Amino acid sequence: MSWLFTRTVVAVLMLLLGGGLGFVVGQFTATPLWMALLGGSAAVAVFVAVDGLRGERLMLWLRGGQDRPAPRDAGQWGEFGYRIEKALRQRERDRATEQTRLQQFLAAIEASPNGVMLLDPQDRIDWCNRVAAEHFGLDPQRDRLQRVTNLVRAPAFVSFLQAGSFDRTVSFSAPNGRSTLEVTVRPYAEGMKLVLSQDITEAERSDAMRRDFVANVSHEIRTPLTVLSGFVETMARLPLSETERARVLVLMAQQTQRMQSLVADLLTLAQLEGSPRPPYDRWVDLHKLMRRAESDGLALSAGRQSLRLHGGEGVQLAGSESEFFSALGNLVSNAVRYTPEGGRIDVYWHTREDGGGELCVVDSGPGIAREHIPRLTERFYRVDGSRSRDTGGTGLGLAIVKHVAQRHGGEIDIQSELGKGSSFRLLLPALRVRQQAPAAETAVPSIIV
Repeated sequence: MSWLFTRTVVAVLMLLLGGGLGFVVGQFTATPLWMALLGGSAAVAVFVAVDGLRGERLMLWLRGGQDRPAPRDAGQWGEFGYRIEKALRQRERDRATEQTRLQQFLAAIEASPNGVMLLDPQDRIDWCNRVAAEHFGLDPQRDRLQRVTNLVRAPAFVSFLQAGSFDRTVSFSAPNGRSTLEVTVRPYAEGMKLVLSQDITEAERSDAMRRDFVANVSHEIRTPLTVLSGFVETMARLPLSETERARVLVLMAQQTQRMQSLVADLLTLAQLEGSPRPPYDRWVDLHKLMRRAESDGLALSAGRQSLRLHGGEGVQLAGSESEFFSALGNLVSNAVRYTPEGGRIDVYWHTREDGGGELCVVDSGPGIAREHIPRLTERFYRVDGSRSRDTGGTGLGLAIVKHVAQRHGGEIDIQSELGKGSSFRLLLPALRVRQQAPAAETAVPSIIV
């Protein structure tokens, strides 16, 4: 009420001042009372006009965009303008702060590895991040305010959303058909829904690989154990001649060796997966590794195939010597096992232009069909299971080679064609290769002949 009291006091003072001046002037015209009344009325009118002008200026500013400062008039109207402007500027700052926080929150959700989608009470898309758009095949801008069930037509998802019971998750194939999604829905606010999606393709694949791995290991171990058990029972129950006994012992030794090889390869894989990445400052002489692999390969071949080395002199590799030898030894032993008698096996080293290198084992074996090549490095994968067991392989050799290559920053490349042999390349980056002495380069054949 202070502003009303002040305005009343000012109006009374103007009335008295105008009336006083009018009374003085009225003394000269012999109408002092009329002039006092006229002067007081004029003073009050001037006050009202000035006050109304100030109020109108403030109203014009309020009707505008408030992009310029409020009128700085004296009195209550000036104070009103100042306080209103201050409140508006504070509201703008608060709005900008909230907008910044909202953008930061949305940016955080956008950076989430999971899909996030907000639905209104009519199941229309209010907002979704990039991951959710990829999961459900949506356009975040174009599909906004569209019913999600009109765009995502997977029956499992539609029935799950319409059922309204969200105490569990639902899994279904993504619209692209190449992945599997796990979706969780959480209601919030008044009828709103938060939809969280996660690509579980790799997790399902890992679970399947784990189950297959356990099943394969069980199968691989059960077979020689069954053979050994049968032989032990035979030797315990039947009278065998020395020749028969010797033959049974040889077969038992073979099965025992098979189990030992399997366990050794499993331990090697476990060590590769659980140990730190090989160092970059420990250098291994490549040519010595190639010579060791050649010696083991010749012993395994027993003269049935020819084995030749090409290049590698003066080359050193950074990393684990045992892992490099395990990878090269597996490639050479595979080539010996699958190359027919009279065939040829070549081990090449080639330094690439970028400083990296290729360690390649080429054989003249029967070759591998194209559809099998992408899966050759899977554990226990066999192109021909019975033939693979006859050759003495465990099915883990190429998986070990792949792990060794990846741990050294490289990869394995396989090229093969039926009837033309196979080529297995261990590709290593430049950081893992150095040349100690000049050596003649040997071109690695890109086509198996």
